[in-house]
Amino acid sequence: MRLNSYDDFTPLKEVVLGSADGYLDRVRDMSFDMFISDNLSGARGYYPSLSTWRDGEERRNRNTPHRLAQKEHFLGELVEDVEGIAAQLTALGVTVHRPLPPPQGTTRVATPAFEATVTPPLNLRDNTLIMGDEIIETPPMLHDRYFETQFLKPVFLEYFRNGARWTTMPRPMMTDHSFDPANVAHAAPNIEVPLDPEASPLDVGPEPMIDAANCLRLGRDLIVNVSNANHVLALDWLRRHLDGRFRVHRMDRLTQSHIDSVVVPLRPGTLLLRDPGVVDYLPEALRGWDVVIPPPPGVDDYPQYENDDPIPASSYIDLNVLSVDENTVMVNDACTTLVATLEKHGFTVVPVRHRHRRLFGGGFHCFTLDTVRTGGAEDYLA
Repeated sequence: MRLNSYDDFTPLKEVVLGSADGYLDRVRDMSFDMFISDNLSGARGYYPSLSTWRDGEERRNRNTPHRLAQKEHFLGELVEDVEGIAAQLTALGVTVHRPLPPPQGTTRVATPAFEATVTPPLNLRDNTLIMGDEIIETPPMLHDRYFETQFLKPVFLEYFRNGARWTTMPRPMMTDHSFDPANVAHAAPNIEVPLDPEASPLDVGPEPMIDAANCLRLGRDLIVNVSNANHVLALDWLRRHLDGRFRVHRMDRLTQSHIDSVVVPLRPGTLLLRDPGVVDYLPEALRGWDVVIPPPPGVDDYPQYENDDPIPASSYIDLNVLSVDENTVMVNDACTTLVATLEKHGFTVVPVRHRHRRLFGGGFHCFTLDTVRTGGAEDYLA
């Protein structure tokens, strides 16, 4: 089919689902710590790391045999759960495309400015923005995801052959000085901020960098969460590029980055929100929509891990749902309060297992990229 995706709630016909195969490592570096600082305020995780940008006493046992065995166990369950998502989507009549797996033995990549590990294409929503009939590869915020969209080339190429536009936003150098230094001022209190960013002959200053998960698609409107100078530059690019086709709206600092576990349009006129205060950040036209606000998650809603490396995902990650249509929502089967809340508001809930969503980061919306929905460039803000 031809690429056609303007929103997150009209009937879903085709989707790309990420893959966890080859998830070898989570490396702490400056880009990682600055990116997830919202979620580093006390929640600590278990995932072992083979290297780190700053060593410390609390990390010296991260690769004990016990830790490495747990790593393999958790990864196996993640792969199992992702394949379960694929099976459920197929059962719902959705065509599921998959990315290429990282080649065996490919563990590191390099640019003139940095080296990084290879992260498998799991959270596809982050680095690609679908705007109607156009694929837009966004400039990543994390070193280890710089080449992630390469694994989607066969899927993108097939849509291109069928008439899709295909654009890549400017790729950043991503030196230390590419990142807005104001990120440090807004970071969580215990984040390991770069006290002295290293100079590089490739420094160009702050660059356009943003994830597509900062954005909310509503027909002919795109709402972009902006929290730093990198996002501002990316917003300027999106406005110029989409001018005449879409209306691009700025939303200031709802979160430090992604918003798809904070505000989720379930259907025209209805939003799923993390808490009532989210309304104050929304464009005026959305403030009159009905809202669904589930009870806050509890500690028992998630697996507990030993106290060490960071858990990158918010405790609200289960709000990262995937709408199959205006009445049907795919929800984590462990989040019974969210299931009950949505059913109370008349939605049909499809419960699906995803155990380690906080540990590895990402929910059903993160793992998927809608490529074909039936909706068009509607004016939902009228």
